[in-house]
Amino acid sequence: MLKILKYSFYDLIRSRWSYVYFAFYLLLGFVLLFLNNDVSKAVITLMNVIIILVPLMGTMFGIMYFYNSKEFTELLLAQPLKRTSIFIGQYLGVATSLSLSLILGLGIPFLVYGIFKSEAILDFSLLLVTGGFLTFIFTAISFYIGLSNENRIKGFGYAILFWLFMAVIYDGLFLISLILFEEYPLDTFSLIASMANPIDLSRILILLKLDISALMGYTGAVFQKFFGTSWGLIVSLGVLFLWVLIPVLLIRRKALKKDF
Repeated sequence: MLKILKYSFYDLIRSRWSYVYFAFYLLLGFVLLFLNNDVSKAVITLMNVIIILVPLMGTMFGIMYFYNSKEFTELLLAQPLKRTSIFIGQYLGVATSLSLSLILGLGIPFLVYGIFKSEAILDFSLLLVTGGFLTFIFTAISFYIGLSNENRIKGFGYAILFWLFMAVIYDGLFLISLILFEEYPLDTFSLIASMANPIDLSRILILLKLDISALMGYTGAVFQKFFGTSWGLIVSLGVLFLWVLIPVLLIRRKALKKDF
């Protein structure tokens, strides 16, 4: 699996789109730090970009790499290699290269501006951690969608639809539910619904770390009470890890049962 991971990693690193992805975050980091004296504001702006862009790029790179390397994958399947090693190795190679582009692209500007010596290092670190989780989550889901659909058009459509649902539609349904059932206690429902969407969970963790949960009203107070504690942070990171683990297990299961 390590050899497959290494090949996939270097294959994507050599792609010009990886350099474009890296350069985008590099330029964005320098511009935001140059324009903002308050690092917290730069982190908030980066959060708004990362929360939407990282899942989208993970989805697109994952599904594109899966279909573009399909012939090579079939060649590997004819060799005495485990199916799980092939697909999980490819997935880890793609997700790792994307995460590295994100971390280096944002880390270099913050390092140059000396942010690592300030108190903002914790907020910035959490931003990178959640960005890394989102990359691994949506890349895994896109690989599973690719494994489940031979038709490329359907695969691309389902992958984009899943990202759109998680990034946009889910929030609308969540807010409508809160409005319709506002007369009932919704504390537990709000917490569970937030953890059921990795994008929402990542956003909440960053906002609470920046101490601006008061802007979220009553729901913010509920989130602050749970997610604002050390135990809540551990549980949240554990949930994000489950969001990575479950799609990987689904990939393994699908790879073992699929007739290639």
